[in-house]
Amino acid sequence: MAIAGARNVRATTAESPQPDPELEAAFWHRGKQRVVGLDEVGRGCLAGPVVAAACVLPPGFVPPMPVRDSKQLTRAQRELLARVILEHAVAVSVGAASHREVDRLNVRRATALAMARALRRLGEWDHVIYDGLPMPEFSSPRFTAVVNGDERCLSIACAAIVAKVTRDRLMARLARRFPFYGWERNAGYGTAEHLAALEAHGVSPFHRRSFSPVGLSLNGTHPRETCSDQDLER
Repeated sequence: MAIAGARNVRATTAESPQPDPELEAAFWHRGKQRVVGLDEVGRGCLAGPVVAAACVLPPGFVPPMPVRDSKQLTRAQRELLARVILEHAVAVSVGAASHREVDRLNVRRATALAMARALRRLGEWDHVIYDGLPMPEFSSPRFTAVVNGDERCLSIACAAIVAKVTRDRLMARLARRFPFYGWERNAGYGTAEHLAALEAHGVSPFHRRSFSPVGLSLNGTHPRETCSDQDLER
């Protein structure tokens, strides 16, 4: 499903202690009750899918601990917050674009595809605020891009946490099949451990061939196992 470009809310230079629902409240006051926070994780990874999450919070939602950029939280904090978000959110959904789709479409388009899938699974909504610069796939007036949105908007930050926890769990499961790469620790990012494993063991079926560190390893030893897109849903 193609969705088109967006208005942009530029981030301020002042530090924000934690995301808040101020922008969501502005839309609530205009009668838009189902305001969706939308974010993704995994764009820069060498392996695995891009995962996006969409989150609709109820007015007055107060998390039990500060919600910050998911990268600033520990794994235990993200797991706790993800459980709270899933329990209290009006609606939450997840969408993914596989490593094959990243290679076929490029990572930007695959990211938009994952986000569109998350929205489609969410059902009805009134307005979407999403992290980052405006994307041509989300150009209608019902979309607002927020630079550093996961640091500023509570629903975007919550979506990022759900997406991160979902993807980390997937990569940990894949790590049991391909233990060389340390995916349970690095989630497929290009850490020193991961790059060394690529050099030593070659490319797995879940690596993104279009990413240069992976492409450089394609002549190496390949673990012999096939995969399908259904693996992402296990």
